[in-house]
Amino acid sequence: MVATNGVRLRVTEAGEPGAPVVVLSHGFPELAFSWRHQIRGLADAGYHVLAPDQRGYGGSDRPAAVEAYDVAELSADIVGLLDAVGAEQAVLVGHDFGAVVAWAAPLLHPQRFRAVAGLSLPPVPRPKVPTTQAFRRLFGDQFFYILYFQEPGPADAELAADPATTFRRLFATTQGGDELAAQRMLAPGPQGFLARIPEPGGLPAWITPDDFQVYVDEFTRGGFSAPLNWYRCFDRNWELTADPPAPTITVPALFIGGSADATLAYTPRHRAGELVTGDYREVLIDGAGHWLTEERPAEVTSLLLEFLGSLPAGS
Repeated sequence: MVATNGVRLRVTEAGEPGAPVVVLSHGFPELAFSWRHQIRGLADAGYHVLAPDQRGYGGSDRPAAVEAYDVAELSADIVGLLDAVGAEQAVLVGHDFGAVVAWAAPLLHPQRFRAVAGLSLPPVPRPKVPTTQAFRRLFGDQFFYILYFQEPGPADAELAADPATTFRRLFATTQGGDELAAQRMLAPGPQGFLARIPEPGGLPAWITPDDFQVYVDEFTRGGFSAPLNWYRCFDRNWELTADPPAPTITVPALFIGGSADATLAYTPRHRAGELVTGDYREVLIDGAGHWLTEERPAEVTSLLLEFLGSLPAGS
């Protein structure tokens, strides 16, 4: 456990202290465990790897207040990890909502991150209106899961009712191209989130039953309310990033996406240049869905090592 920014985080650590630091920031609903395939590869290549269960997740603290999960707190948690290991700077890599943190942290703490990478969610500029308002304009009367997650209670209960069903359905429904599935997910109506996802009847080939059980056990114990609070800070994050210390990301940046990831449909990655004004690279893994660290572990590790190896010495 590492004390940082007023909370205690359970951190998976690998590699030699004093080596260049890489911090791995997981998404929703994930864990440091979600990076298990990358941690050893990065450490073996000479990096000091820190992968926290972020606040609200796994073995880490779960503050009660919704505002405890805004992007300023999440970024400060990462900075506190750097302080704890005596690192002036790190490369920050985030997946899914962890990528939201990764794209925000260099704006809020520009001196602490020498490069940044985001998986599945590209860097996008701050909208002109609060984020939930922008989503309501985009989706109208259609169902959109992020808006459904805003109200405390319903989504928490739905996801926690049977975590095995929750993860089985989530892990099976991350690829785009299924028009019927898209229509079902967006259809107006009182249905919740999981109810719109058919039961797959099994696990995808990329996760073993034992690894799947890790997710089930951790979220059975910890629930989904704290992780969902990350989503409930979208508009607060919009306010907090109105005038950050750095207006754009100037350090080297990498986006890795899956060409079949349904989330790319509503993330305008063509506008990345409005947020990232330094060296920017984008790679789409052909045929990959959303859970890149587990679906395509070797490719993700290779791409990260290529990116890390390209960084200027001492940057």
